[in-house]
Amino acid sequence: QEDVAVAAVVLESLLKLALLAGLTITVFGFAYSQLALDIYGGAMLSSGSGPILLRSYCLYVLLLAINGVTECFTFAAMSKEEVDRYNFTMLGLSSSFLVLSYLLTRWCGSVGFILANCFNMAIRITQSLSFIHRYYQKSPHRPLAGLYLSPVLLGTFAVSGGITGVSEVFLCCDQGWPARLAHIAVGTFCLGATLGTVFLTETKLIHFLRTQLGVSRLADKMT
Repeated sequence: QEDVAVAAVVLESLLKLALLAGLTITVFGFAYSQLALDIYGGAMLSSGSGPILLRSYCLYVLLLAINGVTECFTFAAMSKEEVDRYNFTMLGLSSSFLVLSYLLTRWCGSVGFILANCFNMAIRITQSLSFIHRYYQKSPHRPLAGLYLSPVLLGTFAVSGGITGVSEVFLCCDQGWPARLAHIAVGTFCLGATLGTVFLTETKLIHFLRTQLGVSRLADKMT
């Protein structure tokens, strides 16, 4: 029971951490993809389909982060028979992914391939979440609470996305470096406000991270 409780706490914290990291990349990646490509490769990259591709990939990163945690726990907690059944399911998902990739690529171009990956990852996350829910259904632990964010934090992400989106329209990327630097300054301010809100609202996660860092430092000293 103690191991189950510890696993629930760690899973909840890792889910929260993955969700926050993925959301941060997605929200700010949407507004700064064009600038990043413009700095890296100039107008040749930033004026074509590059920004759309990079924005789509930011969404994919969010799903990758969540799936990494949920699927890791699922495979660790499954019995051998459950793993075998899940592998058959994955085979079916691979087939549907190939078909969907073909269709979406024909309809949306290269963005369609990323969207097909997003759909495939969303299905895998749904399966893992279903397993985790059943695994903890008869216990008092609810690690999937790590996927819930406070309304204040969600509002901060939404406002930051809106402000940086407006900033991109007016300041990026053909008005010279002063406008670019102003766009970066807006993003820095919004990112700081978002991280500050995380620090104030996600006290449980902050305590978990501090505890883990403290344990790591103690282990380093002992070695």
